[in-house]
Amino acid sequence: HPAMALSVLRPRPFRHAQTLGVVLSRRYFSAKLYATADEAIADIPDGATCLFGGFGLCGIPENAIAALRRKGTKDLTCVSNTAGVDDFGLGLLMQTRQIKRMVSSYVGENHLFEKQYFAGELEVEITPQGTLAEKIRAGGAGIPSFFTPTGAGTQMEYGGFPIRVGTDTKPAILAPPREVRMYNGRKHLLEESIRGDFGLVKAWKADELGNLVFHATSNNFNKPLAGAARITIAEVEEIVPAGAIPADQVHVPSIYVQRIFKATFEKRIEKLFINDGHGIKIPGSRTQCIKRERIARRAALEFTDGAYVNLGIGIPTISSNYIPPGVRIILHGENGMLGIGPYPHEDEVDPDLINAGKAAVTELPGASYFDSAESFAMIRGGHMQMTMLGGLQVAANGDLANWQIPGKMMRGMGGAMDLVGCGNRVVITMEHTAKGAHKILPKCTLPLTGEHCVNRIITDMCVFDVEKEGLVLRELAEGVTLEQLRAATGADFQVAGDMEVMRQAPLPPGFTSFADQPTAAL
Repeated sequence: HPAMALSVLRPRPFRHAQTLGVVLSRRYFSAKLYATADEAIADIPDGATCLFGGFGLCGIPENAIAALRRKGTKDLTCVSNTAGVDDFGLGLLMQTRQIKRMVSSYVGENHLFEKQYFAGELEVEITPQGTLAEKIRAGGAGIPSFFTPTGAGTQMEYGGFPIRVGTDTKPAILAPPREVRMYNGRKHLLEESIRGDFGLVKAWKADELGNLVFHATSNNFNKPLAGAARITIAEVEEIVPAGAIPADQVHVPSIYVQRIFKATFEKRIEKLFINDGHGIKIPGSRTQCIKRERIARRAALEFTDGAYVNLGIGIPTISSNYIPPGVRIILHGENGMLGIGPYPHEDEVDPDLINAGKAAVTELPGASYFDSAESFAMIRGGHMQMTMLGGLQVAANGDLANWQIPGKMMRGMGGAMDLVGCGNRVVITMEHTAKGAHKILPKCTLPLTGEHCVNRIITDMCVFDVEKEGLVLRELAEGVTLEQLRAATGADFQVAGDMEVMRQAPLPPGFTSFADQPTAAL
């Protein structure tokens, strides 16, 4: 009978579906919810591979880390973009020698890390930041390996980086070379994906099923690693009923999350510069401040209206304070943000909102947030118009070295290899010499960040362009002679026929040049 058939096919009333959803959500909720961090990590064994979310100290699973320290779990392999600081984050596990191996991209703020590494006590797989993010994302997506242009022509390609520094009692462990394949006339390296036993993430909010939402730049590595672990443990600030988070606002679907616990957070900020409206503070002596301001004001003239730009820490970031009137750029942070604004006023400080230098910032109208894998897809995909970085050495052919001094300093390359390897315009800002030693050379003597990648060099003495025939002097700083420049430069260069005095962006209203101040801010 037609009416009977219709009644058979008609869906049950929606209230029944709601009831079923509540029953299911409670069942899953009771299975996933843990009362404390100690309970949630209780079965992490010695020797486990653990993936840790966060960027610097922003968005780190600080409660799970503290619980691992209390438990005493040892011989851990920790996969984390950074390694915290000496007394917080993963630095706490280094204090107690619970970490056997780190897989990271940048460890510059953790002096204990550096000390243990050079003593042969800690194994380190140093990995470009974008490559690390993609290795984790690919692991969660079931992709065993992939090719990337990042690191071509560097130690990433040739191998030999000491994973473990050799000592009298332990032999060195050296990184193997990568398989190389040519695509579109460029070298690409084979990278294997990463899977972990446990993934430890920090989210702003979770519902009872395990759907996660992040706040601002705390997304970073948390989202991609949630899918790359056998068991993902999320510590959150708030747990809400299933359905309370709009479905189109979920950042990590519940399928990737096995355990949840609510916690309180210290949310330490690594670098805090309060915007007091009286200009900027540049670190260093008066002489250094004058040099760095000169470089930053010249670098600001590189910006073109509407460009998407990535700025490295130090002088590149300072240059954004001198952007000429009428020019607006969109600043990209590899930690997962477009539209970075100025340093915050005191009432605007948000620990979940930082730049790639780990300093608290604000957002501009039209800003957006995303995870680290997405951030480096923008970089690797060639969507940036310019990258501005610092340098330890630059060669006459455009090679760049800026991430380690073997035996003395091992900060990691962070995102620099990805940024200089994507084919966009690369501008290097740096002081011309280091304690009298040449930094611009015929050939770099330090391990490379990228080969043939630099387009322009801006120093306190001049502006060089890197062209096919070598270095070409475009601008010479006021008060500097050609003889002085040649003595301070380790490589030969040509003088452009239209060479001019080094230009400077105008000072913003309320700013006073360091050259006109009797003392400099420290």
